[in-house]
Amino acid sequence: MPVLHFDSPAGLALLFFAGMVASAINAFAGGGTLVSFPVLIGLGVTDQVANATNSMALWPGSLSSAVGFKDRFAATKHYYRTLVPATVVGATAGAWLMIVTPSSTFRALVPVLILLATVILAFQPRIRTWITGPHGHTSPWTGATLQLLISVYGGYFGAGMGIMMLAAMALFVEGDIHDMNALKNTLAVVINVVAMGWFLYKGLVLFLPCLFLMAGAVIGGYGAARLSQRVPSEKLRLGIVAYGLVMTAWFFFRLRG
Repeated sequence: MPVLHFDSPAGLALLFFAGMVASAINAFAGGGTLVSFPVLIGLGVTDQVANATNSMALWPGSLSSAVGFKDRFAATKHYYRTLVPATVVGATAGAWLMIVTPSSTFRALVPVLILLATVILAFQPRIRTWITGPHGHTSPWTGATLQLLISVYGGYFGAGMGIMMLAAMALFVEGDIHDMNALKNTLAVVINVVAMGWFLYKGLVLFLPCLFLMAGAVIGGYGAARLSQRVPSEKLRLGIVAYGLVMTAWFFFRLRG
């Protein structure tokens, strides 16, 4: 029995704070689920319900983060034509997989996927030059394929999907990391909304903890989105890489446990 419960006053206050922190992390890079999901588990929510509740709670934070990046939309708006359909299809498939299949195999892949994404982001300039040449990019359709695969993961669980999206976008998106963050946060809204529909249909969402997570997420997402644009893009990229390594270690530790 947990010391705090998800419907106690202290538990709800903790969920509000966790929503703020998680959404702030998502605004900078992605991986806020690393904060909010364990809090739900610690408050006595089962894994599958915690995952569904978390997905529904964090999408307003992604939306407020996207609004916080509104000045950056112009640089990447032409990518939506190919990326949004891929995101919807992938998120639908991922949410369906979470509902109908055991999570043990996919859970074992999570730290590997996050580590791969972090390495790609760490060596982003070299990888981009190696794949495309000094002045080129991969095709938009390659980008859509990568986004499809990431969206499957995002619909299924989602921890670190922001890092994965940033790593993939580094290979085909023109612009700096702030432009990519604007695009990434918008697509994260799509993933979470699609998954939310499935989870609501299956009755997997706990509404009271969801509302407190959601309230914190809206505040944290917008504030962090505005703050992150004051950070030099190269320093932000390196900070995201460091955070990705911490996430990888945590997920390997959780897997062993």
